[in-house]
Amino acid sequence: MNIALVSQNHSPGLLIFRRDFIQYLVNQGHTVYAFALDYTPEAKAAVFALRAIPVDYTLSKTGVNPIRDLKDTLALAKKLKAVQPDVVFSFFVKPSIYGTLAAKLAGVPRRIAMLEGLGYIHTPSKSGFSLKKRLLQLVHGCLCTIGYAFADKVLFLNPDDPDDLAKKSLLNREKCQVLGPIGLDLEAYPYKPIITFEPIRFIFIARLLAEKGIFEYLQAARLVKKSHPNTEFVVLGGLDPDNPAALSSAQLDEVIEEGIITYPGHVSNVSEWIASAHVFVLPSYREGYPRSTQEAMAIGRAVITTDVPGCRETVIDGVNGFVVPPFDSALLAEKMLYLIEHPEEIQRMGDESYRIATERFDVHQINPVLADILTR
Repeated sequence: MNIALVSQNHSPGLLIFRRDFIQYLVNQGHTVYAFALDYTPEAKAAVFALRAIPVDYTLSKTGVNPIRDLKDTLALAKKLKAVQPDVVFSFFVKPSIYGTLAAKLAGVPRRIAMLEGLGYIHTPSKSGFSLKKRLLQLVHGCLCTIGYAFADKVLFLNPDDPDDLAKKSLLNREKCQVLGPIGLDLEAYPYKPIITFEPIRFIFIARLLAEKGIFEYLQAARLVKKSHPNTEFVVLGGLDPDNPAALSSAQLDEVIEEGIITYPGHVSNVSEWIASAHVFVLPSYREGYPRSTQEAMAIGRAVITTDVPGCRETVIDGVNGFVVPPFDSALLAEKMLYLIEHPEEIQRMGDESYRIATERFDVHQINPVLADILTR
């Protein structure tokens, strides 16, 4: 079959999140066209190395401009018609909507959309949803009603997302399917036993945005260091200076200078940083099914996360870590202190994380399921 994957960015959308899936499809004898917005010559070479075919297209990543979006959808439909795929699989928020519409216009027989999370507009802040977010939710719901009407199947990673989207749209629930995690190549994140418990090290890996829980993590670190000053807190993730809800460069410099966190900047060996830590922490306000947590669990690390969509699916409270309410830095610190004072629990919970990862996150078990949805 000819299969078109319509992504947003080449990385992480295609070359990280979909790399193994592309390889699987190619090995099954399918011709794969990989559509992305921001190809570089190096990225195209990487796609060719997977024996897939990179294709450029245009679509604004955010915002709603009906005239521009219509123009981009028609242009994408023309490109799809040129390669004549048997199925189009589009993912991320805007591509899943407009990619599905374009596939319908191009006469593609089968159209699969996937939402890997509802995104910023469906993520609450401490004060709930602003009026702007509520209006954007309605706009997004209207677009989903239109776009997904032409999808044969709409995939989600957690059960909360289709429920919440259905409240804001006329989503046909019969088309919805919860896939669960998209998975990892577990060999790339091998289990690493903990060698020493002195000092205890926590690690946070995400963009440095309020919605990822960075401020709760930093406040919890401050609280913990009052009684356990040798405890280490690592932060991996990029700043977003254009986002008003992001940690600022000045705030980052301040917590580094105070000795609250270690911030190595951009690193290419994330798995080694996870392995050097004892506990992975993601106090996010909402996720699809966080890959970083899957990576930490595969390596065998206990996890502290929040009781929100996408995060609560990764941790069995008290088994492989702890689940805490969002926005609660005090309770987050309390769970950190418990693990510092009971290091044997860190190892036990880490081993449970590894067990869960091998059962649920193996991409080589998940890819055949996803491929069957596309090709049936």
